[in-house]
Amino acid sequence: MIELPECHVLSEQINKTLTGKTIVRAAANTFPHKFAWYSGDPKDYGKKLKGKTITGSNPGTGYTCGGNTEIICDDILMVISTPIKYHESGAKLPKSYQLLLEFDDGSSMTCTVQMWGAMFCFPANKNELPKNFKVNKTPDPLTDAFDRPYFDSLVKNCKPGISAKAFLATEQRIPGLGNGVLQDILWNARINPRKKLGDFNGKEFGVLYKSLKSTLLAMRKQGGRDTEKDLFGNSGGYKTILSANTLKDPCPACGNTIIREAYMGGNIYFCPVCQPV
Repeated sequence: MIELPECHVLSEQINKTLTGKTIVRAAANTFPHKFAWYSGDPKDYGKKLKGKTITGSNPGTGYTCGGNTEIICDDILMVISTPIKYHESGAKLPKSYQLLLEFDDGSSMTCTVQMWGAMFCFPANKNELPKNFKVNKTPDPLTDAFDRPYFDSLVKNCKPGISAKAFLATEQRIPGLGNGVLQDILWNARINPRKKLGDFNGKEFGVLYKSLKSTLLAMRKQGGRDTEKDLFGNSGGYKTILSANTLKDPCPACGNTIIREAYMGGNIYFCPVCQPV
């Protein structure tokens, strides 16, 4: 899954780099992956996309939601939730990939699934998706529509016994906000991932809301996180505070040892001093 900041970065780069290019060949599922998903038969992607020109891209804000990169190819919409990489003409392609688009100038684009990912392709129709395509269309946290009242409504609809991590990163409450960006959001708010919503004090929801908005914005403005790659294969400029890259570093606030634990299907990172349960 690609998370919100990287979706915005990829979309911006696609708009600058790929818009106007015409697809001369497309191939999907050339290297099968157990957790690569397609819409319909991937063998049909070549017929659907050949001759189409890329006209724009959205970070899940046009048709779908966060965690997706939307690429509009004339009357065809691609919804991609995997890493995307651009290759100049003559550049060597990856050893394996789950989607390939070749353009009229000799350049190309590939998608390579890491853990899991979707590469959907279907007709675009006035910002509407096919009836069998279900999506949780919600405000993007990087827009003004994701305001404090909306955030409070999310809290209100949750049971007090769920944890901060469960609130932010499960049930598609905030599509595109996953376990990766979660760590710095909670550290900046000084909230432990395991802390229950019912144990929050009067100020902590406000602090969490501000941290969510400001942390995601910083990640986007700096070209994504340093744990992820952009369209050109470069690491993002945002230096993660808590991640596998910084696990051996002391807490930047208090100097204490950072803890990594398995929790809810993924690792959490936190400072036991700055982020007590």
